[in-house]
Amino acid sequence: MTTRHTANGEVDPAVRAELARLRDSIDNIDAAVVHMLAERFKCTQQVGHLKAAHQLPPADPAREAAQIARLRRLAESAKLDPAFAEKLLNFIVAEVIRHHERIAENVTGTAAAPGE
Repeated sequence: MTTRHTANGEVDPAVRAELARLRDSIDNIDAAVVHMLAERFKCTQQVGHLKAAHQLPPADPAREAAQIARLRRLAESAKLDPAFAEKLLNFIVAEVIRHHERIAENVTGTAAAPGE
């Protein structure tokens, strides 16, 4: 790919404008992702409190497996690498479980073993 330069060696203003437009879109998407993650964690905090109140384990391997399979299918249909989507979900789920363990500790006053 060639880069358009002006006579003095600067990048063409049209290229800079297109780059700025694309970066603005990326910034907007990043902001939306952060807000969506914040909403997701608000919901998972509620799940954690419900689990702790009923002495349910912080982790739910069957649910996690189903979510991974579902997300991989969604990624494939969206033309996103399913392995990347799985890594992202695994990262998020690990953080959720950590939150659930902390909530359970606060409710019971003792540390819950992962997956218990």
